Parts: sequence; structure tokens; C-alpha cells
Amino acid sequence: MIRSRRAVSWLLPGLVVKRWLLTSGLGLLMALLGAAIWADLKPIYWIIETLIWLLGTITTVLPRSITGPLVVLIGAALVLWGQSRSFGSIQQALAPDKDTVLVDALRAKSKLNRGPNIVAIGGGTGLSTLLSGLKRYSSNITAIVTVADDGGSSGVLRRELGVQPPGDIRNCLAALSTEEPLLTRLFQYRFSAGSGLEGHSFGNLFLSALSAITGNLETAITASSRVLAVQGQVVPATNADVQLWAELENGQRIEGESAIGKAPSPIVRLGCLPAQPPALPRALEAISNADLILLGPGSLYTSLLPNLLVPALVRTIQQSRAPKLYICNLMTQPGETDGLDVVGHLRAIEAQLASLGISQKLFNAVLAQDDLGESPLVKHYQARGAEPVNCDAQTLIAKGYELMQAPLQGKRPRATLRHDPRSLALAVMRFYRKHKKNAQ
Repeated sequence: MIRSRRAVSWLLPGLVVKRWLLTSGLGLLMALLGAAIWADLKPIYWIIETLIWLLGTITTVLPRSITGPLVVLIGAALVLWGQSRSFGSIQQALAPDKDTVLVDALRAKSKLNRGPNIVAIGGGTGLSTLLSGLKRYSSNITAIVTVADDGGSSGVLRRELGVQPPGDIRNCLAALSTEEPLLTRLFQYRFSAGSGLEGHSFGNLFLSALSAITGNLETAITASSRVLAVQGQVVPATNADVQLWAELENGQRIEGESAIGKAPSPIVRLGCLPAQPPALPRALEAISNADLILLGPGSLYTSLLPNLLVPALVRTIQQSRAPKLYICNLMTQPGETDGLDVVGHLRAIEAQLASLGISQKLFNAVLAQDDLGESPLVKHYQARGAEPVNCDAQTLIAKGYELMQAPLQGKRPRATLRHDPRSLALAVMRFYRKHKKNAQ
């Protein structure tokens, strides 16, 4: 019964299989017809005479009321059985160890291929969390990732090998990977011992080596994407060697992404060297074709705003007619966003855009967390200097922002206060569907 249902499911639209089977069948029929014409139509006469004799013989034994339905049922059963066995053999050849049935996999892929063109801008764990949720809804995802990291494994490789930091890009590739989990775990594996290896992840070393072989990080990402069967594409925000700097409220100027994340005073201005880094054409093309543009979640000054230091990116986002959504963090980050609520985060984004001469709201819609309330986990974070990012709905609406709130941390208890990939992606897709419906 199950096999019969699976066989019938091949008749459903959208698999892009039946049309080519019909095309092949039509081609075979035309080839046979051509051969018959070439043979002076004699094979056709022979076939017709044979069919007349066969049908006449059968109907003399059994009446037509029985013979007709019986032949139809036998033919249909042979077709279903043959197709089931054929696609079962293909499934066994292509994915012998996978539990997914081929027709289900094709239906899922067809649905994802029809998904919206989504551009997600950011960096750090926030962007990879978002991507791992969004890949359930679309294959047309572009992650535009900051390359300003100068700490940890990425910072070491950047200083010693002269490559762009691969850490955030590695996380995004792993998040969008559809390959076997073991390969993704290998890409994310971090060495815990070994002189010179300790602290480095295999993926960082792999991307750095590929960058040296191919000549640039963009080509290395493309090659890694094929290895990991990435669903979408990951693009650096720029191919320049970007060094961040920040001016603080106390007049101090600090340099480097890792130092900015531990700023001793509120940040009033962010910049980079070189001052106006170029954008990659693939990033600009993705934004131009986007159905939805997302910023965040992630560290405000070290993961999100560095992308807005690339003027061509900002201009292309400004020209896009796609809905634009800013996804706010759940908690403040000590040393970076102390005391900032949702309005404060948006004010920082507006100030960054104002430095490029843009006065209008670029991201005029906000996705924020529902009230977290009191819990031992929230108190644990508060003891470490972090606070829930408060959302003043009335102020946001009065400023002209479209506000959407949802339980983004998920319903199940977790050991950390972070966005849940499924809950976050679900809220994002609700926002997109609402705007798509209003636009129709």
C-alpha cells in the first residue's frame, strides 16, 4: 500500500520529472514512426494486423466487459510497478544510505527551488543561526558576511597568512550545508591540542588553504560550497582587508574588531580602513534580485554595522524594492551595546547610514523578541552584565517603524538565551508572506 502511494505521488505537479518522461516517450514514438515510414509503412501494417488478430482471439474467449477493464488494470499495474522499481533503483544508486524517499526528496527540492530570494546580512553566530532555519523554506539564499574579524583562529590566520578571516564564512557554509552531518562536523571541528593547531578549526584551515591555492576567498568559498552541497551562496561583504576602528564617547579611539567588542565606553562612531571598501558583484546582484532583505541578528558594532561600511552595498539595498527587516538581539552585549533597547539599536544603524549621507530608514521593519520575563537563565545573564533588549512598541510605531514581536528563543528550555533557528525562520517567513500578500 505504501509503495502504491509513493508511486501515485509521482503524478503530483512540480517534480519536473513527468514532463521529461513524456518527452522521452514521445521521442521514442517518433523514432519508431520514422523507422516505419523508412520501411515503406510495412511494420505498421504488420502491427495493426497482429493487434486485430490478438484482440479478436481474446474477445472470443472472454467478453469485452471483462477483457477491457482487465487489460487496463494489468497495464496500469505494470506502469506503476515499473516506475516504482525504476526510481527505487535510482534512489539506491544516488543515495543508498539515506532514509529519504526519492520522490519526497524531489518534492522538497522543488518546493525549496520555488522559495523567495532571501539576502541575509550579518556575521557571527547570529547569521548562521538564521540561515540554518531559513534553509527549510528556500534554496535561494544569499548570506553576505562581514570579513572584519581579527580575533581567535581567524585573527591568527589573517595575521600569519595574510588571508581574509574565514570564521564567520565557515559557520555560514556549515549552516547552509545539506551534505552528510559527519562532513559538516569535520568542517566545524576545532583542534584542542597540537603545537600551532590548537584553537584552529578544520574549516578555517581548509578555507585559508583554498584561498592561497585559488588566489582569493571568493573562489575558495565557491569550491567549499560544492564540497558541502551548500543550499544557496555565501558571499563576503568585500574583498578588501578591512580593519575596523571606533570612536568612543570618552574621546578614545580603538582599533580592531576584537577590541571594539570590549569597548570601555559607549561607541559613537564606527569606521574602517580602507575607508570605502568595494563590494563584490555577486553580493550586489543578489540584493538587486532579492525578494526579502534581512539584517541581523548579531553583534551590532562588530557583525552588522561593518557590512554597512561598504557604500555600494548600502546604495543597492536603498534602491531595492524588497521588504527589509532588521532582526534585533535578545540580550545586550557587555562592552558593546550596554543599555541599548531596540530603539537604541536602530538609532545606531541610522547614525551609521547618516555618515554615508542616507537620511531615510533603510530597514523600516523590526523583528523583536516578546517579553522574556523573569527566569533563572535571564538572571544568570544579568549577573554577567547582559540585559534583555527592551522593546518600546509605542515609540517604534511613532517613529514610523513596522514592528513584529515573536517568541524567538523557542518554546523549549535551553541552556543559553539565543535565537532558535526554527522559531526565528518562522517569524521571518510570516513577515515575508504578509508583505507578499499586501503587494498583490
